[in-house]
Amino acid sequence: MSFRVRVIALVMLIAVTATGATAWLTLRQASREFDRTVTANAEQLSLITTELTDFARTRGSWNGVDDLVGRLSLHTGQRIRLAATEGTVLADSDVLAGQPARGVAGPPLVVDPRPVWQPHPATVAHPSPKIVLLAEYEYRLGLAFAACLTRSGIGIRLEESELGVALPRPVTSSAASKACDIEARNQPGIDDVDRVFEAELRRCAAQATGAVTCLQDTFAAAVGRSAPAELRVYVGAAEQPPPSLPVDSILATAAVVAVAGAAVSWLLSRRVLRPIGALTAASGRVGDGQLAERVPVHGHDELAGLARSFNRMADSLQQSEQRQRQMISDVAHELRTPLANLRGYLEALKDGVLPPTPELFESLHDEAVLQQRIVDDLQDLALAEAGVLTYQRTVLDLAELAATCRTAHAALAAAGGVELRVTGGGPHRVHGDPDRLRQVVGNLIRNALAATPPGGTITLSTAADGPSHVLEVADTGTGIAEADLPHLFDRFWRADRARGRGRGYTTGSGLGLPIARQIVADHHGRITAASELGSGTVFTIHLPAVPV
Repeated sequence: MSFRVRVIALVMLIAVTATGATAWLTLRQASREFDRTVTANAEQLSLITTELTDFARTRGSWNGVDDLVGRLSLHTGQRIRLAATEGTVLADSDVLAGQPARGVAGPPLVVDPRPVWQPHPATVAHPSPKIVLLAEYEYRLGLAFAACLTRSGIGIRLEESELGVALPRPVTSSAASKACDIEARNQPGIDDVDRVFEAELRRCAAQATGAVTCLQDTFAAAVGRSAPAELRVYVGAAEQPPPSLPVDSILATAAVVAVAGAAVSWLLSRRVLRPIGALTAASGRVGDGQLAERVPVHGHDELAGLARSFNRMADSLQQSEQRQRQMISDVAHELRTPLANLRGYLEALKDGVLPPTPELFESLHDEAVLQQRIVDDLQDLALAEAGVLTYQRTVLDLAELAATCRTAHAALAAAGGVELRVTGGGPHRVHGDPDRLRQVVGNLIRNALAATPPGGTITLSTAADGPSHVLEVADTGTGIAEADLPHLFDRFWRADRARGRGRGYTTGSGLGLPIARQIVADHHGRITAASELGSGTVFTIHLPAVPV
C-alpha cells in the first residue's frame, strides 16, 4: 500500500470517526432537547387546561376568560384558541394580541368544567340516588354562590364538601359572602327535582355491579345542565411546525465534513509526497553517481529540513569523492617522482653509467625511507579515520611529554640552528596514549623546524584551561597566510607548494597534520592553529583534564 493511500485512509478514518462521534453527540443532544421540548409542551397543555377548568369551576361561567387566555399565551408562548362545541370562538390569543387569527393545528383539547364526584366510603358501601340529588343540588348552589362572589369582587377557592363535590368558597369571609349564600339558596327552581332524572337514577342504582360508577355518570349528567359549557381548546397554529429532530442537517453536515476531510487529506498527501518524491528521485541519481544532484528547499518545516539534510549529505559525498580523487592523485604524485628517481638511478647503476658511490647509495636510501614513511602515514591515517587505530591509554603529564619531545628533537633543532625550549609548570594530567601523543607533538615540531630559519625559537608550553589542559607548539618561523589556514589539516597540502620538500609546514609526506588532528580527536580533544605571515605559528592541543 502506497504512502498516499495510507495517509488518505488514516485521515479519512480520523475524519469519519470524529464526524460520526460529533453527529452522534449532536443527535443525542438534539433528542434530549426534543424530549425536553415535548415534555415542556405537555406541561404547558396541562397548565392551560387546568387553569381554564379552574376558571370555569370557580366562576360558574366563561365570562371574562379573555384575560386568562391572554395571560396563558404570554406565559407559555403558545397560540391559544377557545371555542364552543358548535364552533363559536370565545377567545383567541391572536385576536387579543391584535393579529390576524391563524389556522388551528392538530386536534383540540377538551375542557370540561363539570366536577368529578368522589363519593364517601359509606356511599360506596350503600349507593343511593339521594346522594346524587343532594350533591347535584349542592353543586348548583355552589355555582350561584360563585357567580355572586365574582360579581362582588371576592376571591374564590375550591374546597371539597362532605358530599364529595368541589365547591367554591370565599377567600375571606364577609357580609357580602353571606348575602351571596342567601342569593344562591333563593335561586328559582333550585328545589325542583326532575322526576325523569330520578327514575333513571333509580334504575341505574338498582344494578348490582358498577353502582358507584353509574352514580358518577348520573351526577355528571345532572350537573351538566347547570355547569359551564364544555369547550374545545386549540394550542398552536397551522403555520407553526411541530418540533422535529434535525436529522437531515446533521447527516448533511457529517457528509460535508467527511468530504472536506478527504479533500484535506488529498492535499496533505500531495504536499507531503511531492518533496518526498523529489528526494527519492534525487537520491536515486546520487546513488547512480551523480553527486552534484541537489533538491530545492522551500519553507522552514520538517520537509524543508529533510531537503537541507539531503543537500548537506550530497555535499559531503561530493566533497568526500573529491578528496578521495585528490588523495589518489596526491599519492600518485608523491610516489611517482621519487620512484622515477630510484628507477633512473638503479638503471644507471645497472648500465654502468654512474659509479656506485656511497653518496649515491645514501641518497637512494633517503628516498626509500621517505616512501616508506608516506606509506606508513597513509596506513596510520586510514586506521585513525576508520576508528581502528589502537591506543594504549594511561594517565600522563603533558609537561613530561613536552620535555620528552624536546629531548628527542634537540639534536635536529641544534643542527638547524633553532632553539627548542620548554616552559610552563605542572603537573597537567591527561588520559591518553603517550606514544601517539608524542607522534602528534613530533609532527608539530618537525613542521616548525622546517618553517623556522636559523636563530629562531620553538617553544613547548603547557597550561591549564578550565576543564582542559593545553600544550602549545609556538615557533618564530615564516608563518602561514590567513587564506591558507583553513587548508592546514588537509591531506598532502603544503603552505608553499613551490618549495616541494623544502622548508614549509606539512613537509615530508604531507600527512602529519591530518594524522595529528585525528589522533587528538580520538582523545576527545581538539587541535587549533593561529598564525600571522612573517611572525610565526602557534599550534594548540586541548585535551580533557584528569580530575585530581
